Amino acid sequence: MIGPHAQDSFERIFFAAARTRLVTDPQHACEIAPAPGDGAQGEHAVLLTISSMQFRLLILLNVKDDEVTRAYYASAGEGALVDTFMEFGNLCCGALNQQLIEHFPDLGMSTPYALGSQCLPYLRELKPDYVKSYALTIDGTVRLGATLCICTHSPLDFVAVPLTEVHESAGELELF
Repeated sequence: MIGPHAQDSFERIFFAAARTRLVTDPQHACEIAPAPGDGAQGEHAVLLTISSMQFRLLILLNVKDDEVTRAYYASAGEGALVDTFMEFGNLCCGALNQQLIEHFPDLGMSTPYALGSQCLPYLRELKPDYVKSYALTIDGTVRLGATLCICTHSPLDFVAVPLTEVHESAGELELF
């Protein structure tokens, strides 16, 4: 069971990380709204995982391989859109991890990997305690989907301090 304070805390931490890490320029806005259904916004889903002794957090970021999205992320790296986007997803996951480690010192973060978006309905097989989907609009043009899925091993509730800013990372490697 996941308590209402933990639900709110996970959501606020994710929003702050998405707004700073899924954009190619800090000046770009990232609007986030609840999404109906599973939040799928494209054919690719980048899966990110943070695990602790108390919970497993899965973040699925859905990306369309269209001209607008490719143009937005193309300047950030060479190669396939999904590969470039996985780097942004990894930065977002790292920002989440940095905030959560204050409450859960035993966190581990997975390497991001890409799946087809048709896998989203199978999240219910994990018997999650919390699933919420969002529609993200970056710089007014790029549309992404995001789904937070939390599975707990015991009752979970915590209150994260309101975030004023997420630590800006220069891309350094964090060892734990």
